Amino acid sequence: MTHAPKHIAIYGKGGIGKSTTTSNISAALAESGRRVIQVGCDPKADSTTILRGGADLPTVLDTLREHSRTTLESISAIGFGGVLCIEAGGPVPGVGCAGRGISAAIDLLYELDVFETFRPDVVLYDVLGDVVCGGFAVPIRDGIASKAFVVTSSDFMAIFAANNLFKAIQKYAPTGGARLGGIIANGLQAPYARPLVDDFAARTGTRVVGYVPRSLAVAQGELYGQTVIESAPASEQADIYRAVARAIVDDEETTVPHPLADPDLKSWARHWGDRAFAEEKKLVSAGGLV
Repeated sequence: MTHAPKHIAIYGKGGIGKSTTTSNISAALAESGRRVIQVGCDPKADSTTILRGGADLPTVLDTLREHSRTTLESISAIGFGGVLCIEAGGPVPGVGCAGRGISAAIDLLYELDVFETFRPDVVLYDVLGDVVCGGFAVPIRDGIASKAFVVTSSDFMAIFAANNLFKAIQKYAPTGGARLGGIIANGLQAPYARPLVDDFAARTGTRVVGYVPRSLAVAQGELYGQTVIESAPASEQADIYRAVARAIVDDEETTVPHPLADPDLKSWARHWGDRAFAEEKKLVSAGGLV
């Protein structure tokens, strides 16, 4: 019987907590007994850092530049819970395209028979989603990932990046590309944050699969070079990540999103800007803000 792993892409704007979220999902899945590969598709090569205690890991592209022969052992490390950690890396600064680097890195993983050798249950691709160019779209464009999720906050630029990803999925899904599994709302803190993300999901024909509040446990774990699953396994935040991990792996529901046109997105943002200001004004009047 052929072992068929689930290939899942997780996108999000840089700095939104995408890698932290992905790593905690990987850790939660590993904790539940699944074999997991996490592939960092970000030129910063820091996707898997908190799975490895903050240790450095040679990237696929650096290894390809420096050595004529490459092995799985030279481009990977075993992290928390047995997660196989791989970082695609990026080009030499000022030369080349980071997106093309992702394509080359994924090609190498297939050439080395990584998936047949490690036999994962789940492969997570942690992909920078600020600009969904051809290279960064590889995991969802070429049938590598069967579904994609987007990490966003209530920040407009994070929503803007999510909407761009929806445009890419809408383009490629009909020809065999990945469909959207849903939105992971991350770093929620403001009182209007959750309804804002819910409204964006409703207007684009998508859904939110998990809400991750801002938490000191996350920041503390990162200082230790650990996921919350490792540093605070009994915490409420760890349980939230476990719930998100179950949702993205066990729930098979997917959709082709309907992204907002740019003028509509800007109009929607202005509406929420007015609403957010009104909410904050009410809090100040009630003595809720210092």
